[in-house]
Formats: sequence, C-alpha cells, structure tokens
Amino acid sequence: METVLSVLVGLGLSAAVGFRVFVPLLIMSAAAQTGHLTLADGFAWIGTPPALVAFGVATVLEIVGYFIPWVDHALDVIAAPAAVVAGTVATAGVAIDIDPFFQWTLAIIAGGGIAGLIHVLTGATRAVSGATTAGLGNPLVALVEAGSSMLLSILAILVPVFAFALVIALLVTAARKVGRRIFRAS
Repeated sequence: METVLSVLVGLGLSAAVGFRVFVPLLIMSAAAQTGHLTLADGFAWIGTPPALVAFGVATVLEIVGYFIPWVDHALDVIAAPAAVVAGTVATAGVAIDIDPFFQWTLAIIAGGGIAGLIHVLTGATRAVSGATTAGLGNPLVALVEAGSSMLLSILAILVPVFAFALVIALLVTAARKVGRRIFRAS
C-alpha cells in the first residue's frame, strides 16, 4: 500500500510541476527535510539544505518572471521540456520500493507525461488570456497557476489519493472542453 501511495504522491507532484516547474520541487525538498516525505534511493539530494535554497531561488525567479510581459512567454517555451524532466524526477524521487525499471518507466511516461500535458494546457490558457485581454489577464492566470501548483503539491504529500482524484478530474474537464471545441470546429 505504501508503494501505491508513493506513486500517487509522485503523480500529484508531477501534475503540480505542469503549473510551475520549481514550486513542487521546493515543497518536496522542504517536506523531505521535515520528515513528511520519504525519498526514493538516489534522491536524498532533494532533501538537502543546498537543494532547498536552490529550489527556493528558482521558485521566486519563476513566479516573478510569469508576471512580466514577454518574459512569461519565454518562460513557457523554456518550461515545456523542463516540466517533463521535473515531472519525471518528482515521480521517480518518491516512488519507493519499486523495481528501478518500473520506477523509471512510470516516472518518464506517467510523471513526465502528466507534467507535460498540464503545462500544455496552462500554456493554452495563457495564450487565450493573452489574445482576449491583450495580455492584461496574464498576471491573474499566472497567480492562479502558482497557487494551483502550491496547493496541488501540498495535497499530493498530505492526501495523495485526493490529489490524484483532483488531477484526474482536471484532465477529464480539460478533455471535455477540448472535445467540444473540436466538435464545434468541424
């Protein structure tokens, strides 16, 4: 059961990475240091003070950058592959008592996949906001994304089953909206 919960924690953190790359890593680091999160073998570095400081600085720079016009777009471009990598690390980093082959397969496909998919959806939301508000709505979108990343990261660690259900609900809702747009366009 502990293995299943660790996978759900990882997938919840990976989804949070899709909103902001460094927020979940910062929360992972803090949770590991305080004993609220067990890291998989080879990932103890995430729970070290230097990693906490690095993730903290990166988080502040990332969040502030999304509030600056044009910088938010540049960050979106850079964050796309970074989200997939960070989502992979987040899932692999907490998937305990799992065969390494399965751990990395799960991390790459599910963790990186969820992070990438959520990132694409947030980028599309920001693009719609930019087009409909001439960019004036993007700071609000950035604020919601940062808050969503923080909340989902905390929920993933404290109540992983609920966080995973929330991620599934988010993806189903997004799929329905995309499906409706495709249906209307044809």
